[in-house]
Amino acid sequence: MDLECPLYWFESGKGKYMDQKKIGQFIRECRKEKGLTQEQIAEQLGISKNAVSKWERGLCLMDMSLLKPLSEILGITVNDILAGERISPEEFEKKTEENILNLSERRDLKAMRNGITALCVVNLLLSIYCLWVKQSPSGFLSMICGYNGIFYVSRYFADKDRANLMTGGMFLVAMVLNLIAYVVSTI
Repeated sequence: MDLECPLYWFESGKGKYMDQKKIGQFIRECRKEKGLTQEQIAEQLGISKNAVSKWERGLCLMDMSLLKPLSEILGITVNDILAGERISPEEFEKKTEENILNLSERRDLKAMRNGITALCVVNLLLSIYCLWVKQSPSGFLSMICGYNGIFYVSRYFADKDRANLMTGGMFLVAMVLNLIAYVVSTI
């Protein structure tokens, strides 16, 4: 398992999810305050310098198993990292709850994306099969694929998460194949 940069955790800038750019800037500031280089952080965590660079630029975040060791190296709390700022004692409870809810939402979003991606693959295979046997798939299947394709492509333009683009693209391909199968079956 790649612990350096496994996934894009959350959509940035929406207010509802953790902002990985803010978190990355915070990690960079804390690292510089400690007088550490990216290489030193990477060496202590057993990862590449490029991974630390990606975190600090807000391209992705580390695997959750690296949160505690990173917080210890930087002399901050895991909560501080997840919030992208130092949390005052007065705000600690509120921010802790907010961070837990954000992590829970991330898990739910990941499960939903995996389920929809699996559905997309099944739809794509069904479309190919229908083309092969010259049988028309239902129009409802094309509608679902088209809707999901547009939904995920639009999410890509909002958050630049390539997984959304790939998922949306697969749905749109399935929709096109469904339409082609329908046209072929009516000829």
